[in-house]
Amino acid sequence: MNRYIIHTFGCQMNKHDSERMAGLLESHGYTAARSDDEADVIVFNTCAVRETADDRMYGQVASLKAIKTGGRPDVIIAVGGCVGQRDGEEMLRRLPHVDVVFGTHNIADLPSLIEAAAAGRPTARVLDGTEAFASDLPTVREHPWHAWVPITVGCDNHCAYCIVPAVRGPERSRVFEDIVAEVSGLVAEGVLEVTLLGQNVNSYGRDRYGQPRFAELLRAVAHTGIPRIRFATSHPKDLSDDTIDALASVPSLMPYLHLPVQHGSNAILAAMNRRYTRENYFERIDRLRGAVPGIALSTDIIVGFPGETDEDFEQTMGLVNRVGFDHAFTFIYSPREGTPAASLTETVPREVSQMRFDRLAELVRDLSFASNRRAVGRVDQCLIEGASRRDPRVLSARTPHNRLVHVPVPVDRSASLYAGSIQPIRITGAHPWFLTGEFASGAV
Repeated sequence: MNRYIIHTFGCQMNKHDSERMAGLLESHGYTAARSDDEADVIVFNTCAVRETADDRMYGQVASLKAIKTGGRPDVIIAVGGCVGQRDGEEMLRRLPHVDVVFGTHNIADLPSLIEAAAAGRPTARVLDGTEAFASDLPTVREHPWHAWVPITVGCDNHCAYCIVPAVRGPERSRVFEDIVAEVSGLVAEGVLEVTLLGQNVNSYGRDRYGQPRFAELLRAVAHTGIPRIRFATSHPKDLSDDTIDALASVPSLMPYLHLPVQHGSNAILAAMNRRYTRENYFERIDRLRGAVPGIALSTDIIVGFPGETDEDFEQTMGLVNRVGFDHAFTFIYSPREGTPAASLTETVPREVSQMRFDRLAELVRDLSFASNRRAVGRVDQCLIEGASRRDPRVLSARTPHNRLVHVPVPVDRSASLYAGSIQPIRITGAHPWFLTGEFASGAV
């Protein structure tokens, strides 16, 4: 039993956790499989934030019963992540063919839990917390040129709709010097880009040092020589002038910021416990654009939160228009058991939420398309991610502003020659969700 596959749902933190799970398993002699049919161990790293991801995961895990009853009873099925943390033993009762359930705090237990399951002892082990960080474990990165680097785990904000504090615990910051040392090691390995991760990166250090040190950390990470730095996610109430100044003055910080607003109505923002107003948000946006001209902005928006009126929704539409986001991730509210909002009774009818969502999605598409059109004609230093999954003769690249660009592979060249390199790309065309381009003068 030595082949594994990991299915990852949800956020960047889960992607990082999956890379650590892979590293842990490979350090115990496992090798990666290409499909469930080849795997001896099938791991699901799950997300509980959205109902759709939750339901999809349960459906996929349920469907694997056919593998165990169809001639491969020794296959080990393991479920971890946020749903594992939330459901624990209950998952073994709901899905008896599952062998292992583990939570967000005990990834390191995965090999021993698999061993116990192989010996006929299905187990759910979920810890309430830990002093360790997943980054202390070995890793197998999806791309050799990019690394996820968590700087905090957990969250102290307790937004009314969010399950994260319940499944990942209170916010804990890593030691400042440990983060910088990790990035220095990544630079030595040839990594070109790091993404600093946390549920609220802006409050990094508050729990450990008594005050946030995020801007200081950004500058220290830049001093390692890493060519490109990104970070996620920022909470508007904690986005400081020092961090904005770092974005303006540190060349390796990419001119892109994901700043989730969640809603445009002060009444709904208060009900969500977001602890800022639309006016506060506008002030931060204006400060950002004054300091970093041309910065690309993305956001998250929830439609249909309990109590949302037509006027509330129109305020969201107005905010989106006023800011002119380059991209937005939009969601219809779904209640999550264990969150304060789950008990709210003034719900919005589904058909009303859907109509509002459709209007918002159309506006977001138009704004994204307009933003992409403005990029045409520019030459950007783009990180080549590799061949497109749909067409091996097309490369996928990422601009500093986090826009996806499709670039034809030059005649008589291999896509592998470019993967993981930074190249000058001239933007030649725009579509709502991606750009097209060509190699500019100076490219390899």
